[in-house]
Amino acid sequence: MRRKTQESSHTAAGPSKDRRSSGPGRLLIAVYGVFALSATARAAFQILTKFDEAPLAYSLTAFAAAVYLLATVSLARAGRKWYRVSVAAVSVELVGVLGVGFVGVLDDAAFPNETMWSGFGSGYAYIPLILPLLGLGWLYRNRPGNG
Repeated sequence: MRRKTQESSHTAAGPSKDRRSSGPGRLLIAVYGVFALSATARAAFQILTKFDEAPLAYSLTAFAAAVYLLATVSLARAGRKWYRVSVAAVSVELVGVLGVGFVGVLDDAAFPNETMWSGFGSGYAYIPLILPLLGLGWLYRNRPGNG
């Protein structure tokens, strides 16, 4: 039954396939996947070994890990529902990076220990700041009905 649904989306001009996970989208998904793994490992270590030192910072890293994981999965999935989830996840990431970055600039003591998003992602070569901008651009370019 699922196969018929996918086949029925083909047109005479070829498949009207979701292009978000092809071409440069694959690289985007791979980078999100690496960040999901990295943030998950970092958060797990921090929470298990020194959570009492900076619970907010380490909880934010765990939250970032969840956002990266959701973005990875949603970017790899086809359909309007997954497109909307991707936009939401990548937007939350951008707001998180900007929010944590600005709070850190305004108040050095706010995050005594770094998060994934501290300093606008400076500890990760600013990729946490650049990635959602690229992601939102890719999603806009490959939005449903734009093909």
